[in-house]
Amino acid sequence: MNHPLDPDALLRPWLPSPLEEAHDDRFARRGVRLLLKRDDLIHPDLPGNKWRKLAPNLRAAAGRTVLTFGGAYSNHLRATAAAGRLLGFRTIGVVRGDELADRPLNPSLARCAADGMTLRFVDRATYRAKADPEVLAGLCHAFVPGSGECHVVPEGGSNAPAVRGCTELGRELHGRADVVAVACGTGGTLAGLAAGLAPGQRALGVPVLRGKFLGDAVRELQREAFGGPSGSWSLEERFHFGGYARTPPELHAFADDFERRHGLRVERLYVAKLLFALTALAEEGVFPAGATVAAVITGRP
Repeated sequence: MNHPLDPDALLRPWLPSPLEEAHDDRFARRGVRLLLKRDDLIHPDLPGNKWRKLAPNLRAAAGRTVLTFGGAYSNHLRATAAAGRLLGFRTIGVVRGDELADRPLNPSLARCAADGMTLRFVDRATYRAKADPEVLAGLCHAFVPGSGECHVVPEGGSNAPAVRGCTELGRELHGRADVVAVACGTGGTLAGLAAGLAPGQRALGVPVLRGKFLGDAVRELQREAFGGPSGSWSLEERFHFGGYARTPPELHAFADDFERRHGLRVERLYVAKLLFALTALAEEGVFPAGATVAAVITGRP
């Protein structure tokens, strides 16, 4: 079993992730090339930005219990649980919604439990206050046996170490694309990606949640990670389809069509919204003729 102090040992052979061209007439007729950065292929249990964000935090944890947060369908919780199983450390997942405690586990949470994660359900008011130092200390003492000592990873895994971990994604794309786009939940991947790209390249974030909070979140994450702004980035906020986990028929129809065109299974909560956004932007003429656009495929269905 790999030692928790060296989590990268698990994945060195899988990086950098492949970069593939997707021949798509909706882009080609505008003179635009579409590339797919296949971070979904990094590892069967730890795809994409989840590993890039987790690895620095696991090094900092140094084998201590990792306590983290997420909703009932959190990809971050699943990735953290899988990392705990693979690397041999204890994980605790604090799940939003105490009403879920007495219900059968959905497939996502069942996978977390199967990977050894201890699930603790809290009411939504407590969950909203989880960043408060007193609330967080209380959760650690309540849920971590013994001293309550643990390494806390925030919801979505986005903090300064995670952002620095995502800079490698940008470096892997130096000179390969004019625009590199990624779906965004908490903004950590976008913050690191932008910092890692070369001058002249731009990162584009497609939020999957409603609200205008993400720009401030990315700026704050870059301040914490790098001391201030780093790299060129922007947000395209029109394609959340009503909010997180909202996947209307129009989105499913698009994803089904993309799968038929390219033989790529499309994850619906993040990746489908990203690819829909890029296709719409290409057809609107947002990308100039001759541009190369890379879409970061961060996960699988």
